[in-house]
Amino acid sequence: MKKTYGYARVSSRDQHLDRQIKALLDCGVAERDIVTDKISGTSLEREGYMALRNTMLRDGDTLIIKSLDRLSRNKQHILQELRHYKEHHIQVKVIDLPTTMIQLPEGQEWVFEMINNILIEVLASIAEQERLTTRQRQAEGIAVAKEKGTHLGRPAATYPPDWDQIYTLWKKGTITAVRAMNDLGLKRSTFYKLVHRYEEGLQ
Repeated sequence: MKKTYGYARVSSRDQHLDRQIKALLDCGVAERDIVTDKISGTSLEREGYMALRNTMLRDGDTLIIKSLDRLSRNKQHILQELRHYKEHHIQVKVIDLPTTMIQLPEGQEWVFEMINNILIEVLASIAEQERLTTRQRQAEGIAVAKEKGTHLGRPAATYPPDWDQIYTLWKKGTITAVRAMNDLGLKRSTFYKLVHRYEEGLQ
């Protein structure tokens, strides 16, 4: 049977989830089906969200959130998650994007598919532009620093030889982040630094 789940997130424990939860309840989500996290949105490794994404949501279900940034603060992550849900036939409704909340007659699901595709394309364009801008600023900053003879700090961490394989398994949910770190021989901070660089398209 198809189910509807809600997800709410705030960045710290002293913030309140009440406003988001009320919005989800008003949309008809049962309180028992609302999953919450109180943690930064910079990483997808959140206990509640991972359980919802990998265990609770199934093909044909619906996920409702208050705004896209509840999924993540990283546009590349949002894009990745929307693609994941599209591939698994999970409909994502965003309260702050009214076009995603339209109730359509049976047989017109293609409209949601169209809206989802537009969201993905827009976010992909934004993410790509931000990556290009970041690279340009970094290149300009390095050039200026070299001209001034500035020391650019410790060498950046390098990707282990089997990075691509382990990273892919982790992103698919096949292995945990802890397993990935152990297999790669990386500390937690180094692992997530490399993840950030990799997802931003930096080498």
